[in-house]
This record gives sequence, structure tokens and C-alpha cells, in this order.
Amino acid sequence: MYRRRLFFCRTQSMQTGLEEYASLQSRDNPNNDIDPSIDSEDEILSQPHTSEQIKALLADTERAKVTKKLSEANQQNRFLKRQLYIKEDALVKFKSELAVLELEVQALARLAEEIAKSGIPEGSRKINGKYIHTHLVTRLKAVHEQLNEQIKGVDAAQSKEVSVFWVGMAESVQVMGSFDGWSQGEHLSPEYTGSYTRFSTTLMLRPGRYEIKFLVDGEWHLSTELPVTGEGLTKNNLLIVE
Repeated sequence: MYRRRLFFCRTQSMQTGLEEYASLQSRDNPNNDIDPSIDSEDEILSQPHTSEQIKALLADTERAKVTKKLSEANQQNRFLKRQLYIKEDALVKFKSELAVLELEVQALARLAEEIAKSGIPEGSRKINGKYIHTHLVTRLKAVHEQLNEQIKGVDAAQSKEVSVFWVGMAESVQVMGSFDGWSQGEHLSPEYTGSYTRFSTTLMLRPGRYEIKFLVDGEWHLSTELPVTGEGLTKNNLLIVE
């Protein structure tokens, strides 16, 4: 019993000695428990930025904003193109229906005219001083003319394929213009020949007047094959779709 108690006392005294030694060490070196990386980070953050660093940070911020806006504009442009294709299909279908209706009205007008020429039976009713046969022919012809005007209106609203080309030596050619609000444009495909290169593309445009300009290897150029409108920096090629 005596030896066990003595051994326990020695162990406790050793632990106490180690704790006292550690306490003395911490008093002598109060910064031992502080992470040196904290001081270095604070020191870096506290250092003033140079003008070049500030410009770089501002440029990165503006570049991120422009990239985000460009991405949103491209998404909106793709959405509008899909909507345009849907409306184009609806116009084609509507035009077909009008054409069928126009043929039926035309046939009815001819039939009514034939009946009117065959003779008017006695006791036939009149409308505004005209026999109903003549009145029917007049009304059918008027409806036929209205259908023709509607078909012309559909033709005017329907997009058409318009070929655009650029002739010259270049690596890349892009046509920009008011047809999409000068936002995205269309790239032209090259056709190589022996003496020159011809770039071309096809635009789907509705009848009207459009201003376009060619971006050739990153520089703006006008085509000599198209008329020119505007002056100075606003000078553009004029594309007329009939």
C-alpha cells in the first residue's frame, strides 16, 4: 500500500512540473499560440493597391458585367428567333388556307354569274334595285378581291431568303445590321476560287429597308456591290427587300 501511494505521488508531481514549465514558456513567448499566417494575411490586406492593380480589378468587373449582358442578349435573341420561326410557320399555314378559300369563292362567283346570265325568273326578289342573282355576283366578286388583298398582306409579312456576299481576301467575314438590332449578325461562309475568295450567307428577312455593314477580320467595311446611306461613321450599306 505504501509503494502504490508513493508511485502515485511521483506521477502527479511530474504532471504538475510539466504544466508549470508550459505555463512559464507561454509567459516568455506570448505569441506562440498565434497563427503566423494571420499576420501575413492582415499585412497583405492592409497594403494599398497600386493604380495598375485597381485598373485590373475594375476591368475584370466591367468585363464580367459585359459578358453577363451579352449572354442575356444572346438568349433573348435566340428566343425571338424561335418565336419568329413559329410565326412564319403560322403565316404559311394561313396563306394556304386563304388560297383554298379564294379558289372556292372564285368558283362560286363564276357559278352565280352563269346563273344570272341564264335568265331571271319571274317574281325574282330585288335588293337595292338589283335582282338577287346580280347582287350575289357582285358580293362574291367583292369577297374575292378582299381575299386577294389578304393574300398579298401575308406575302408582305412573310420572310424571304436574301443572299448577302462579300468578295475579297479575308480570314473571317461577318455581316451586322439593323435586321437584328446590330446585336449578333451572321457569319459568312467562304468559297475559295483561284483569284479571290467569295463569302456568302442567307438571311431570312421581311420586305423592307435594312442597313448593314461588314466586319472583315475585325474591321468595318462597306460593300461596293450595294448602295450606301448615311455619312461619316454612320455610313452603311442599304439592303432593300421587296
